[in-house]
Order: sequence, then C-alpha cells, then structure tokens
Amino acid sequence: MQRHVIGISCKPLRRSYASISRPAFTSFFFHNGQWKSQPRLKATASSTREIAYPAAQISAGSQPVFKEVDRLTPARLLKVYSQLAKSRLTVLVVLTAMSGVALSPIPTTLPVLLSTALGTTLCSASANALNQIQEVPFDAQMARTRTRPLVRRAITPVHAVGFAIATGVAGPALMWTMVNPTTACLGIANIVLYAGVYTWMKRKSIANTWVGSVVGAIPPLMGWTACGGHLLPSSSDIQLFLPPFLLDANLPPLDLSLIDNPLSPFALFMLLFSWQFPHFNSLSYLVRDSYAQAGYHMLSVLSPAKNALVSFRHSALLLPVCTILFPLSGLTTWVFALTGLIPNLILTRAAWRFWRTGGEKEARVLWHHCLWYLPAILGLMMFHKQGMEWLEWWGSSDKEKHQTSVTASQ
Repeated sequence: MQRHVIGISCKPLRRSYASISRPAFTSFFFHNGQWKSQPRLKATASSTREIAYPAAQISAGSQPVFKEVDRLTPARLLKVYSQLAKSRLTVLVVLTAMSGVALSPIPTTLPVLLSTALGTTLCSASANALNQIQEVPFDAQMARTRTRPLVRRAITPVHAVGFAIATGVAGPALMWTMVNPTTACLGIANIVLYAGVYTWMKRKSIANTWVGSVVGAIPPLMGWTACGGHLLPSSSDIQLFLPPFLLDANLPPLDLSLIDNPLSPFALFMLLFSWQFPHFNSLSYLVRDSYAQAGYHMLSVLSPAKNALVSFRHSALLLPVCTILFPLSGLTTWVFALTGLIPNLILTRAAWRFWRTGGEKEARVLWHHCLWYLPAILGLMMFHKQGMEWLEWWGSSDKEKHQTSVTASQ
C-alpha cells in the first residue's frame, strides 16, 4: 500500500526562506511606535507556502536607537533614593516604631526619639534597597514594578549597593550610640530578615509571608526598647491588669514594673504580625497575575482559597489581641476593649466576606479597611493609654490655679 503524504517540498521551502528580507538585529531596539505604521505579517496561500515578512525600514523620522538617561541632578538623585527606600513603606515602618515609644510608660528624651526615628528610617531604606537590587530581573516582568529605579536604569547597581550599605551601617550605628544596643540589634535583624530571608523565600516557599509578617512586627518593639522596655522579663512575676470589677480596689498604680512586663511587647508584636495577613493577602490576591508571571511562590497564586482563609483567621485573632491582651498587659485601660471592638468587627466582617466569596471586589474592600484600621487602632490605644486621664486635662488647670492661690494666701 502506498502512502500519500500531503506536505510541502523542502527544496522550494528553502528557496522561499532564503529570499526573505529580514530586519536588521539593531532594529529590534527602536521605539515600539515604529511598528504601528508597518503592515501585519501576511502568509500567501501558494503551492510553496511562501511567507512574506515586511522589513523594518528605518526612516529619517523614526525614533532614536536609544533613550538618553536623564542626568542625575541632586533633586532627581533624592527622588531615586526615595524610590529605593520605598518611602511609603518606610513611613509606615517609622510610624509603627513610634507607636511603641508613645505607648511606653517611661517618657523619653528628644535625642532618643529623633535617633530612633532616623535610625529606623535608615534601616528600612537599606532593607528595601537590598531587596530591589536582588529582584531586578523579576521586577522587570511585573507591570507594577517596571518603573523602579534599577529596572529603568535610573541608577547603577553599584550606586544602589553603596546606598544600601551606607544606610545599613548608619542606622544601627546611630541607634547603638544614641539609643541602646538592643534597639540597634533589632534594626539589624530587620534588615537581615527582609533583605535576606524574606527576599530569598519569595521564590521558594509560601512561608515568605510569615517571615515578612515578623519583619513588620519588629519596628514597634524597637520603639518599646528605645525607651528602656524589656523584651524578656527579669523575674518570674508577671503583672496582670485585671478589669476593675474583678478587683476589690482600683487598678494598681502605674509604675516602672510595667516596663518589665513581657505581655506588653508581645501584644505590640501580635498586633502588627496579625495585621500583615489581611493587608498583604488581599493585596497579593489583586496582583496575583503579576506574582505568577514573575514566578513568586505566593499563597494567593498557589491556593487563593487558603489565602483568604488565612486573612480571616488573623483578622479574627486581632479581636482577642485588642480586647483582652492589650488591657491585660497594662498598655491600655479596659475601656479600649470596648472602643477597639468596633474597628475589629468591621475588619473581621470584611475578611469573612473575602473568605466566603473570594472575589476581587471583596479583596479590595478588605485591603481598604486595613489601610484605616491600623492608624485607628493605634490612635485608640494612645487615647486609652494606661495612666492617661484625658478627661481631667481641662479640670487640672483649674485645680492647679486653686492650689496656687491657696499657697499664695498662706
């Protein structure tokens, strides 16, 4: 039996491809706008299946072969440094660190406050710059990160490394000399965890999100230790601030023993640690296509249902952290358990809807709630700080005047 093969003879095909006019290699580096005026590729239905490719002609009015990089003036260099440091993220890190200072029962001095803020800023800038240096090939594949300085070559890698080293050394050194070694070590740990462990794990395991949450929970501990607070107790006694109705007398007076209470830094850590999950998981779900394109091992890409479930779990965990752990540690009064319940219920409800539906609309709503939730909770914590009697401020001035007049009359 003869086999009839329907195909194309090799000899005419070789002659067809030999006659194709191919564009020059350098033409691929022209601006993309040149292709708009070119005709589309056409395939002619002939016996030899010849394919005609249009040659990329270079006209006098075409775009230049390269785009000239803007000169780095001081203003542009400052902007590049701000982008390397991820200024918005750095501002958030500094604000959370200052919350630890504000909630400390021990007042601090202005040099310690400014040194803690500046040192935290430098540590965050170094960690973010080192992160971008390692992720240039992957940032170039995602639409939301293609405009970063190293991707668009606004700064050389050597220059970026120098910036990261300078800030990474200056930040801990400033806190070591002006604050204390514990705060400086926490700053170094934050750089190592973010720029080393977290960045490496993003392409290896979904556990990178848990490491990133630890990184986000360290700054308030830096603020706590900057005022002299302890991370571990010096004795086995742990002071618990029970509700007033469970005690025969009022709450114990606020003293320096609160600084030695391990529940205080643990509460600060858990607040920022659990908040990271609904905030990041909802955002990563919205940009999951970009993460998948760059090859990142994110829970929102590998298991969107579990990604939403983890968000709901930690949103629900914030309820006992705010309503029980914080008042019990003595950082806030028990009134905070009532006022802080409202934003926690709103956040938990949004996380529950995201888990039940798993839609982008619900993810965006949860992400927006996370943006206002953190400053609202921190503000309520400072308002209900243990030992702060805001309602007596107006009456205190009259009381002082009365005491002054009595003293003067005597």
